Amino acid sequence: MTYSEFKRKISESKEDICREVYQKNQDSIRIKKEKTAVKNFEKIFDAVFKISYSKGFQAMSMRDLSRETGLSMGALYGYFTSKDELLGIIQRQGRTMVKRVLEESQIDKDEPMERLAAVIAAHIYLSEVARPWFFFTFMEARNLSEEELKAVQAMESYTEQILVDILEGGENKGVFKKGNHPLTASIIKAMQQDWYLKRWKYKKRNISVDEYAQYVVDFVRSFCLDKQAEPN
Repeated sequence: MTYSEFKRKISESKEDICREVYQKNQDSIRIKKEKTAVKNFEKIFDAVFKISYSKGFQAMSMRDLSRETGLSMGALYGYFTSKDELLGIIQRQGRTMVKRVLEESQIDKDEPMERLAAVIAAHIYLSEVARPWFFFTFMEARNLSEEELKAVQAMESYTEQILVDILEGGENKGVFKKGNHPLTASIIKAMQQDWYLKRWKYKKRNISVDEYAQYVVDFVRSFCLDKQAEPN
């Protein structure tokens, strides 16, 4: 699957993400008009990512957020009661997106290498679609509450376990060679993260997201495939 095909298949546009945030937190949000709420969540998230990139989320004040969004302080508190709550909303939505996309990427993929390639590419493609979310989530993880930090760590383990399960299943089928699959999964994760954490480097080298995803897949394929197995 190419990046263009991925974008057509999933529903992870900025508007889709904000609508899902509103629907999932509707009971605690005072604004009841969905269209208005979605539009303002777009402003809020864009502002949070912009301010956090320049000086960090913890240094951001509500006055900063009000000035950047054009919304009054009172209006902002109609969507969340505190910065900690806002941080939690962003982190939870990020985890929801990743889990959904990785699960959907494996549908109708029967062969181990096909599944592995789909999961690797889907994660990289999603991080391109929602790069501000991925970058923010990674950089602000250190400022989470103990409960939220545990949730982030659990998500990290979950995404790695998907890779481990595919690798172990492929080994059992004689497709992948024996190896330290948890460590291999960790290395794959690091390569996936490098795309959105060091995007400037690949942009400077004129490397597209399709090229990067395919290179990672080919790299993993060459390392993991059993020499006696035919590539899929």
